Amino acid sequence: MGIRRSLNPLLNILILACLVVVLTDRFPSAHGKSSGSATNDADITPINHDLYHTSGALLEEVKSLVHRHPDKLSIETLSGKNKGYKAEITVVTYDRDRKDNDDKAKLRILLQEEGSKPCQTFGQHGRELITTELALRFLSILSEEEFLPNINRSTFNRILSRLVIKAVPMENLNGRKLVEDGELCERRNGRGVDLNRNWGVDWGKKEKDYDPYEENPGTAPFSEPETQLMRKLSVSFEPHIWVNVHSGMEALFMPYDHKNTTPDGVPSQIMKSMLEALNHIHLKDSCLIGSGGASVGYLAHGTATDYMYDVARVPMAFTFEIFGDLKASQKDCFKMFNPIDIISFNRVLNDWSAAFFQMFTMGVQQMDGLQSKAVASSFDHWVSIDDYLNGYLMHRKSRYGKKMEVLELGLREMRTYFRLFLLSSVLLLFMFCSRISKSTRPLVSAISL
Repeated sequence: MGIRRSLNPLLNILILACLVVVLTDRFPSAHGKSSGSATNDADITPINHDLYHTSGALLEEVKSLVHRHPDKLSIETLSGKNKGYKAEITVVTYDRDRKDNDDKAKLRILLQEEGSKPCQTFGQHGRELITTELALRFLSILSEEEFLPNINRSTFNRILSRLVIKAVPMENLNGRKLVEDGELCERRNGRGVDLNRNWGVDWGKKEKDYDPYEENPGTAPFSEPETQLMRKLSVSFEPHIWVNVHSGMEALFMPYDHKNTTPDGVPSQIMKSMLEALNHIHLKDSCLIGSGGASVGYLAHGTATDYMYDVARVPMAFTFEIFGDLKASQKDCFKMFNPIDIISFNRVLNDWSAAFFQMFTMGVQQMDGLQSKAVASSFDHWVSIDDYLNGYLMHRKSRYGKKMEVLELGLREMRTYFRLFLLSSVLLLFMFCSRISKSTRPLVSAISL
């Protein structure tokens, strides 16, 4: 009896230890590290530092590149904070001969890694290191320190002279540092929010398979400094093309992510035809094409691309998925999201850099076509009420910043009031003209007599 009593505490400790092991294997940690994200597991591929820069080294490379080519590139650092959490993003602008050209006449591209204005953003999810390497390669090609094979240099220079490009090489610096510290599956920012679920379109909706360690949308739309900074950048820059670069699969996506359909009308057809051309010419028809919501197999709510298309009114908004090892274990995140050998690494960077420049060429051609139509028809100067209001409100937001933020509900209400105002004005004008017409009829009759 006494022996049994003395064994009870030991048995309790063993049972408790077993329970802890089971629970640890079943649930991820509070930091969002999956059960297999520890680098001491023999099946987990570590970061290949022979191929990939650290976040600090990559940003230093970018700064050095800008310093060597001040005639083409400029750089700025944007910072913000919310409730003690701080974030910074680096923005590189490419604008050749910017002193001699009108920026508004160029195609503006925002390349989120975000003449036309493209914008590209890279590195929105910390674990997707290959996207930030693509940003560095892309900027090296813009500076002409590296070159694309089989590209006519005169054509290349002529297209680039028509562009203003803003690139964000690493949007999620805080999340990237967590990955470099060993949390190889981390995609969220430094306080556990998925930046590609924190935007204002269809924010906060959760699907049945919602996983907070993957898709935490934050406490409110734009609760995170990173998304606040990106929204501010997009409003001030007003890009014609937006590209959000990710990895995890090979795909060329257009809106929408939050529903399994694409937008209606000509702009949607232009986007789809552009993606089909990119896929065929440079990517060996290897990519899925269509809306993210219809192609991936799940809906994503609060994404950057849907916001850019629906609210910021960017004519062409894309999400590019540049690499994915679908055979890799879900616990082996570095291998799943990033090429691990030099041949695959260079193939991804070369193919997608070429695809970017093909997209720029088509974008310039589209803009030239639209300008030709505008000359041929004066009706092209007319804009819809919705387009006018959106343009006006976005201008106000750009001018006054956060004080002039307007929710989608407010946009709809203002459109309604404006329509009613126009309708009532037309009716009043019609009544006024009718009354004048009636009052002048006798006078006209007397004169005719």
